[in-house]
Amino acid sequence: MCLMSTLYLVATPIGNLEDITLRALRVLREVPLIAAEDTRRTQKLLSHYDIHTPLISYHEHNKRRREARLLEALAAGDVALVSDAGMPLINDPGAELVRAAIAAGHRVVPVPGPSAPLTALVASGLPAEAFLYLGYLPRKAKARRALLESVAGLPYTLIFLETPHRLQAALADLAAVLGAARPLAAARELTKQHEEILRGTIGDLAAHFAEHEPRGEFTLVVGGAAQEKRRWDVAEVDAAVAAGLRAGESPSALARRLAALGGWKRSEVYARILQRQDDLPPTHGTT
Repeated sequence: MCLMSTLYLVATPIGNLEDITLRALRVLREVPLIAAEDTRRTQKLLSHYDIHTPLISYHEHNKRRREARLLEALAAGDVALVSDAGMPLINDPGAELVRAAIAAGHRVVPVPGPSAPLTALVASGLPAEAFLYLGYLPRKAKARRALLESVAGLPYTLIFLETPHRLQAALADLAAVLGAARPLAAARELTKQHEEILRGTIGDLAAHFAEHEPRGEFTLVVGGAAQEKRRWDVAEVDAAVAAGLRAGESPSALARRLAALGGWKRSEVYARILQRQDDLPPTHGTT
């Protein structure tokens, strides 16, 4: 049986060269070939760690031509794919190569590491339990606003990438569509010497960058839409009251808990509890 080769998807630093895993360094040393989005940039990383693996370019403009060459290389041995920075395929070429490698029977193994969207998210101070990453905002204002309108009502934290020369226009559209009061963290130059994470509202940061020229690539982390709490109907409250009483919950604790959950006044819930207790048949002791 022929053992198939492995295509490694290797994450590389987004700024600080120390942010690379020992596993990534080992893979980059051991594979016969590295496919790099920008061979010059990757060569700097390899030179820093005294790695001498041969490089071949693989980027947006030559990916179709390079696919056959890389499949030939995989037929002979393992290949590592790296992007300019961060995790390959996240706003970078490689999806077609991954699909072709899988179709040819090769293993595809991720070697995880730095990622600008996740780095900005965890430092933003905004909820990270559920989020939606949408990459670069569209260049054209009409398309940008259409995208923002499609996600304006979602409760998830939103993550976008933006260039410095389009940042102010993007912030203006964010304010117009999502509202100037939405919380926002704007992260730039992540992990680099001049890393900066500004937090406030969309309006706050639009005003800031109107006075301070944006510099560096930005990751924008935007708070999700506030969700209005639906008021429970009477049947829902009565069902929850019955369940709480059966579980032995005290009336005061039950009223406090259900008022918070159902959008009722505590006194209203307590009245339903008392009525429910009055409607219950009396209990009789056993001998």
